[in-house]
Formats: sequence, C-alpha cells, structure tokens
Amino acid sequence: MNKKNSNVFVYLLLGIGGIFFISCFISSCGKTTVLPAASNILYQVVNLSPDLLPVNLLIDNNNKNSSPYTYPNPSGYFALTSIDTPFQIRSSSVLVSTTNFVSSDTLLKNNLRYTLFITGLRANNSVTSILTVDTASAVTAGRGKIRFVNASPGSGGIDITANSTYAFTNRLYLGVSKFIELPAGNYDFKAYPTGNTTTLLSDLPGITVQDGKIYTLYCRGIVARTDSAAFGLAVIPNNP
Repeated sequence: MNKKNSNVFVYLLLGIGGIFFISCFISSCGKTTVLPAASNILYQVVNLSPDLLPVNLLIDNNNKNSSPYTYPNPSGYFALTSIDTPFQIRSSSVLVSTTNFVSSDTLLKNNLRYTLFITGLRANNSVTSILTVDTASAVTAGRGKIRFVNASPGSGGIDITANSTYAFTNRLYLGVSKFIELPAGNYDFKAYPTGNTTTLLSDLPGITVQDGKIYTLYCRGIVARTDSAAFGLAVIPNNP
C-alpha cells in the first residue's frame, strides 16, 4: 500500500470511529437513561401510623429530610430536586428496622403538589401509604374545595358532615374522595360511622374554607382508642 492510499485508509477509519462515537453519545449506547430533574414539584409526608415511630424519606438512597417525620404531624411542602424512583420510607432508627416500610415507583409530574400519607400498623405488618395529587380544577368564585382521605386503620366506612350537612359518605379505609366545593366560610366537620348519626367519632370545629383555596380533610388514629392513637380529624391546606 503506497503512502497516499495509507493516508486515505487512516482518514476513513477516523471517520467511521467519529460517527460511532457521536451515535453512541446521542443514544448513550443504550446503557443509561438520563432522568429529568424535578421541575416545580412540591411534596410532603404525613406520618399517620400510630406505632411506626419517626421515619425518613429516601430518594436515590439518600435521606431527603433533615429531621424525621413524626406521628401525626404533616411535614409541610418541600421542593424536590430529584424524581428518581423508588421513593422509600424507612425507620429513622436502625434499632426498629433497616428495611423499607413503604416503596413508591410512581412517576411524578412537573408543576404538581403531592402528599404521601403513611398509615397502617407496624404491629401487624400493615404499614402502607396513600399518595394524593394535591391539585384541583379552578374553584368557583366565592367557594373553596375540599376532599376527604380515610387514613384510619380498621375504621370501616366513615361519613363526614360539614355544618350538619353530609359532605362525604361511606369513605372506606385508604379511600380518597373527589374534591367538592363549599361556600367560603367557617365549618364544623364531624365524623360518624357510615349510616350512624348518633355515634360521633370526632368533631373538628372552627375550620375556615377560604375563597379559591383547596384543602384535604383526613382522619387518623384508631376508633375507640383514647390515648395518643385516638381517632381524629385534621385539615391540610393544599394551596396555602
């Protein structure tokens, strides 16, 4: 092979190599997937398991929270910097457990709010979760929106009244209702066993529903308990 042909051969090899490199770079050679960074996603954790003790949220196998989530306090919304799954709930103490109590592979969507309710009981291995999307359609002027989440283990069906008018009926454990509209104003929410208007399970008075705002009403704890795990109602504003 003369010198001229040798140079052509070298250039040809370099060209083929370059094409392969570019193709491999664009497709990542089919071996890796680049996940998009979270964009305007807000997330919160509510630990409603009476016997689970404080827990951590792990994303990419790293703790997201600086302090554990304790019963029954909402964490408040925080921004996510990664949406790699799974999201894992694990005890904050290795003396309790080193395994995940909850693992979620749900793909989150940008520009939405989410709440992860942790419920169930560690004593009978029933710890589970409810993931809600905390965004609703536009609210009619002069009204707010509210929904109900039953996170009380073993509670059966629950009816909720708002100022003595039924708002939600027969909501079973782990059930999430649709949002309903209520005129802006002050409300007294009461919980009863489904079909029973004489056995009051919990009373939550003095809740203000503001014009254009959306809320999640939820129950927690165990029916008939009178200690710190007693059944109760609480409200979270979803667009404060």
